[in-house]
Amino acid sequence: MSREQVLARVRAALGDTHERKSLPAARPAAPHYGEARMAQFVERLEAHACTWERIAALDEVPVRVMNWLAERQLPARIAVAPPLAGLAWPDDLSRHSDKAGIDEVSAVSKAFAAIAESGSLAMYSGPDSPITHNYAPEFHIIVLDAADLRDNQEGVWEMVRATGAMPRALNLIAGPSRTGDVEQTIQLGAHGPRQVHVLIVEP
Repeated sequence: MSREQVLARVRAALGDTHERKSLPAARPAAPHYGEARMAQFVERLEAHACTWERIAALDEVPVRVMNWLAERQLPARIAVAPPLAGLAWPDDLSRHSDKAGIDEVSAVSKAFAAIAESGSLAMYSGPDSPITHNYAPEFHIIVLDAADLRDNQEGVWEMVRATGAMPRALNLIAGPSRTGDVEQTIQLGAHGPRQVHVLIVEP
């Protein structure tokens, strides 16, 4: 006997003749993109006003970062997340791997994962990923390993559970900080970086 049959008998025995509301429809399945995963991700990145470029190896990060800073005439000083600190950074670059200060101009971080569906970058807080890098600098460069791109948010939480430990915070970044509080005009950089550039490592 099915669950609905049992409940119907119970209601009849209790003399409950009120019409029962139908159960809500099942939640749609999370999307899957297959071979189109990267294309979906970069399309959403651009929609969020991010810029991006592909690189073939992690070793290319210092050169690409220096070029990006030079193109914008930014100071040769940057907060570098610990996982990237051991790369071959040029000697004339002033850098540190501590928390980003309130006067920090630029930072480069390593994303924990990314979500193709929304074009979001998942930043795992901890010693290797100072959370201040996501909010204090005006310019944020984020390095993403293409292998860490997931179709949907559920896939990212599977990665988190696989680590065996829950971080204090998992920030989902979808482009530069923005607000429409001033005369309903979108302003970038109101509460965090006003430019976000993504380096996608895809051998």
